[in-house]
Amino acid sequence: MLHGLAAPVNPCPGNGLAGAGRIGALSGECRLTTHRCLDGLWTITAQFSGTEGRGTATMPKNVKDPADHVFVGRQPIYDARLRVIGYELLYRSDSGNRADARDNAATCQTIFNAFIEIGLNRLVGDKPAFINLTRELLSEMHGFSPPTGRVVLEVLEDVTVDESLVQAVRDLKGRGYRIALDDFVYQPKHKSLLRLADIVKIEVLGKPRSEIREEVMFLRRRVPKLLAEKVETHSDFQYCKNLGFDYFQGFFFCKPKVLKARAVPADKLALLQLLSKLRDPNVRLEELEQIIMRDVALSYKLLRCINSAFYGLPKKIDSLRQAILFLGMRSILGWVSLVALSGITGKPSELFVTAMVRAKMCELLARDTRKKQPEVYFTTGLLSVLDALMDMPMENLLESLPLSDEVNKVLLGRDEDSDLADLLRCVLAYERGDWDRVAESGIEGKTVQHAYVEAVDWAAQTSDALRSAGRRPRAKRQVA
Repeated sequence: MLHGLAAPVNPCPGNGLAGAGRIGALSGECRLTTHRCLDGLWTITAQFSGTEGRGTATMPKNVKDPADHVFVGRQPIYDARLRVIGYELLYRSDSGNRADARDNAATCQTIFNAFIEIGLNRLVGDKPAFINLTRELLSEMHGFSPPTGRVVLEVLEDVTVDESLVQAVRDLKGRGYRIALDDFVYQPKHKSLLRLADIVKIEVLGKPRSEIREEVMFLRRRVPKLLAEKVETHSDFQYCKNLGFDYFQGFFFCKPKVLKARAVPADKLALLQLLSKLRDPNVRLEELEQIIMRDVALSYKLLRCINSAFYGLPKKIDSLRQAILFLGMRSILGWVSLVALSGITGKPSELFVTAMVRAKMCELLARDTRKKQPEVYFTTGLLSVLDALMDMPMENLLESLPLSDEVNKVLLGRDEDSDLADLLRCVLAYERGDWDRVAESGIEGKTVQHAYVEAVDWAAQTSDALRSAGRRPRAKRQVA
């Protein structure tokens, strides 16, 4: 079941007074001690243990009042086979200031949000987190010791490179941390820093391909891994892959490979027909049961999902009718849609995860802001990647689905004014780390982040349930 976010620690007010509290978002336990300095800034010490690691972390006086809020998101990083190998953490303060990765206070609060308040496992699962660090924090990492296998430390492109910085990075490297150089453009003064790098990130958006090729040829033998960032099209992904990049970051995977008006393939037409019947507002329980029963694999996976640990039912559900009665018509429609879409092959699994995060975040924000029919918001978020899943124009696909005019317009990007359009824009902006757009939604920052983290959590649990449901149970051994 879903777990709510841990309550923030409320330190004792007043100069020079300390406060302490426990937070249970980690898989283990954490104790925070906060101390307000005379200049109004805070130092925070955390002692934590659990699957995220064990140790003590003391953040410098860059941290503002811990009650201040920082948006924290993530962006997947892929290998050449489109498997997720890590996530870069995206963050910014939701206060009036534009705080970003170059802001020490935002960076400190992000690290604490990720490791302490939210829990790193909830944000990135078992994958490493790529964290941007300012020059000052690179030099002060002696106070923070996250497990070396859980983070990759990124040196930003605008950090002044001198012997002091190189020594700080060398010390971190010596402690076992992996080092990435962000948006790297080589200069002779970078020679010592380059020797310490495990990953070099090259921004490819808007850059001539000849220039990208020259950079790759120069760096290929000098660093273990190359990462192409801001890869926005499948064409760019394929080009970078052919050049020999190891990792890829960008939103190309959320876009269809081919945008040509063509007939829907037979296997995908069956899926669209199923989704169409599920979205019929007049469908009755008996009809829904018959629709699902026609697809044996779908029926099997659905029953396995409902009987999984995700629901933790005291009694096994043996029939589709029981499942429908237990979940209710609206919930079963969402589950059947999820199970059906998860059966699409030839796409990175993260694309389906993205669909689930969008769907759940839309639904949660709709509930938080008291919108009518939150299930419609869920459906809109889920279907927002349909063109990428099917590799067809959205307009062609929507012709086969009996969705409302409002939902159709939102999915086609033709609705600028409705609540549904505004909320989906907020969700997509958060996904991309476009914090100004998030703020324009008018929804409180903490509400948006809580919905995001809960949606990521739900998507991870749902993915596990769907994977488990797709595996055939092992035959029991007979004892002679």
